[in-house]
Amino acid sequence: MTSRLPSYFISHGGGPWPWIPKMNAALAPLAESFARMPAEIGQRPKAVLMISGHWEAESFTVMTSPRPPMVYDYYNFPPETYEIQYPAPGAPDVAQRAVELIAGAGLPVATDANQGYDHGTFVPMALMYPDADVPLFQISMRHGYSPAEHFALGRALAPLRDEGVLIVGSGLSYHNLADFGPRAKAPSEAFDAWLNQTMTLPAAERTQALINWESAPCARACHAQEDHLVPLFAALGAAEEETSTLVYHQTDIFGGVTASSFRFG
Repeated sequence: MTSRLPSYFISHGGGPWPWIPKMNAALAPLAESFARMPAEIGQRPKAVLMISGHWEAESFTVMTSPRPPMVYDYYNFPPETYEIQYPAPGAPDVAQRAVELIAGAGLPVATDANQGYDHGTFVPMALMYPDADVPLFQISMRHGYSPAEHFALGRALAPLRDEGVLIVGSGLSYHNLADFGPRAKAPSEAFDAWLNQTMTLPAAERTQALINWESAPCARACHAQEDHLVPLFAALGAAEEETSTLVYHQTDIFGGVTASSFRFG
């Protein structure tokens, strides 16, 4: 019997970090948080749906390939990291169900049979399910990053949680590449404290606070472009009335960044 699965917002780290020994050591708590997820979930998902901060399109676009390729969307890393393979099968049937749910909610939707797994997807999945034996697909963010619209996407996808699908928003709670390092320390601490406090609010207040996230302390210093925050809105939209649990928290990453991940439900 399938029980309702939680949804997650995860901070996915930087580039292909698990394959780089120094980065892997520095992000050991993050690796551990991903490795714990199958036990936290308590059952093997029918499929994993990732909404990654590394794919956006004009409409909410659903990956439909039965064998998605790899997308090495990072730069200046060792040559061997451009040969990483994560050969999880796609999930075309579940993807079609997602298309129907999104269309039924009146949201713009498209499909893409060629899109591959970006590093916001294959990196955490390689630590969650290293055998690459759980079907996996992605849905894009939509250009413009509307918080309300991405909450609506999550609400539309919520029935999948009762159908054995794990919904994961993959981004980073701090993502300002220009200021990675010591300059990130104060703003990322302030924004992370606000985010953690916001997660304790009653559901309606929590949603409203996140829709108005630009009012948070150091909001634009932490997210000059909010592509890595937007997956949070979709993940929480899929479990909007449910409690939030902090599942990862680390300070002084990349020389100064504070980051967190959350489970909903």
